[in-house]
Amino acid sequence: MTRNKQIRLASRPSGWVTTDNFTVTEESLTDPEDGELLIKNIFMSVDPYMRGRMNDVKSYIPPFQVGEVLQAGMIGEVAVSRNKDYAEGDIVFGMLGWETFSVSDGMGLSKIPKTSAPLSYHLGILGMPGMTAYVGLHKIGRAKPGETVFVSAASGGVGSIVGQLAKLHGCRVAGCASTDAKVAMLRDKFGYDAAFNYRNSTCLLTSLREICPDGIDIDFENVGGEIFEAALWSMRPNGRVVMCGMISNYNDDELQPGPRGMMSIIGKNLTIQGFIVTNYPEASMEYVKKASSWLEDGTLEYHETIAEGIENAPLAFIGMLKGNNIGKQIVRIADI
Repeated sequence: MTRNKQIRLASRPSGWVTTDNFTVTEESLTDPEDGELLIKNIFMSVDPYMRGRMNDVKSYIPPFQVGEVLQAGMIGEVAVSRNKDYAEGDIVFGMLGWETFSVSDGMGLSKIPKTSAPLSYHLGILGMPGMTAYVGLHKIGRAKPGETVFVSAASGGVGSIVGQLAKLHGCRVAGCASTDAKVAMLRDKFGYDAAFNYRNSTCLLTSLREICPDGIDIDFENVGGEIFEAALWSMRPNGRVVMCGMISNYNDDELQPGPRGMMSIIGKNLTIQGFIVTNYPEASMEYVKKASSWLEDGTLEYHETIAEGIENAPLAFIGMLKGNNIGKQIVRIADI
């Protein structure tokens, strides 16, 4: 290979992301300099937070720049190394470009140990989504056995793991998803006690109360908007809302008013807390050790949606924002 295919941000989206916001370019591969390594990218993570980085606003992570190669969590193989800490053939994880090859100085990279789990799992159930599910449920939500946990976007990369972790902890778990097939998978594969299709619901509050008749102790919120409002009305006294994401608002042209029912926060003594999983490194590593064992013995189930080829990364990203994926959305760039 002498060419490097790359995906760049062509323009900032106004509302929903479209393929016009991306451009595909090719450049000649350059040899790494002393202290650098050339990485052949294999698997790319596609995540909702990337939508926020497409806006020119200050946040916990810098925005993407127009004209530059986008970034993502990436698993790759060291093809050429001029860095003493990495050998050719090492498998690494890091924030790298949406491209077939990346040059790195090694900063921010970590080696992936050889396990029986597929490599892509380190972007999902053994990566940030799994860590997010664990930290959100146990450190932010402080889940207790016997409590009811409601998960929005329950069939997504995080939601499909949250439900299983909550069941392992002795909780009752309910959720919502966007199709009947996803709802069936929640019950049959991921162990949810109850679920509903929110797109078929004539009244979200009624649908939610049907699957959580005794109320909600922990709302693991991934969607926001009307679903969050319905969950808020359904919270039990001393309930906790884990604010993981609000994907329903990510493509809004203008900020929308907050949900109604905020007075219930006072009357029910509710706690609402957001979090960034990278602020909990010890809990994240604790989870990875547990999850590796649970995957080995079949305690945890996992599902990926895989798009093929770096050129299809924009469509995979747009599809993920629309909820087309089941489980974690991955792009396979190359075979190892």
